[in-house]
Amino acid sequence: MIDRIVLLLRIVLGLVFLAAGGLKVGHADVFASEIAGFQLLPHPLIAPLALLLPFLELMIGVYLVLGLFTRFAAWFAAAEMAVFAAAIASAVMRGISTSCGCFGPSDHSTTSWPEVGRDLGLTLIAVIIAW
Repeated sequence: MIDRIVLLLRIVLGLVFLAAGGLKVGHADVFASEIAGFQLLPHPLIAPLALLLPFLELMIGVYLVLGLFTRFAAWFAAAEMAVFAAAIASAVMRGISTSCGCFGPSDHSTTSWPEVGRDLGLTLIAVIIAW
């Protein structure tokens, strides 16, 4: 029974990563602007991150859905989601209302505590899968 639950969680999380990465591919300029809106990273890191992150998310999504390198993929997903939750929480606490950029340019959700909660929930799912 637990194996089936973990399988379901793995596939759902993998699909989330596939959607998040896929919707960002080809929109690095928009994603870079959304990353810059958090006012956390040095400017020289923003463009490379905006180019690389969508493809990493696609790779992690594929690994999770197919069950390849599952522990690595799940720990990577947990780390990424925890960093995103911290970045969004930081923006909320500093009064910065910016687009999350989580699901590409058509995602108009802004930094908020519910967004932090969503990312922490996804972090927990990833940890359950990795464990």
